Amino acid sequence: MTFESNPLRSMKTYDIRVARTRLTRLIEQAARGRPFVIARAGKPMVKVVAPDAPISAPRRRFGFMAGEILVPDDFNTTGADSIASCREGVA
Repeated sequence: MTFESNPLRSMKTYDIRVARTRLTRLIEQAARGRPFVIARAGKPMVKVVAPDAPISAPRRRFGFMAGEILVPDDFNTTGADSIASCREGVA
């Protein structure tokens, strides 16, 4: 199983002052499929991509192991007798 890395880290990042002076060239690159990030003081501010670029799907968290593990049918009742006896104060 592989984990997704932060996609912003793999993109070229330009400081806002540099991006301002090279904006036309950078926009042309983004239109050709090479998105980039504009940062201020090292903090990413915006990501520039072509309007027709595919939108990445959000990361799935719930159900990410669907089909990989088996949960027994009696899972919700396993240990019910022990739990009931604890509630009643019987050890």
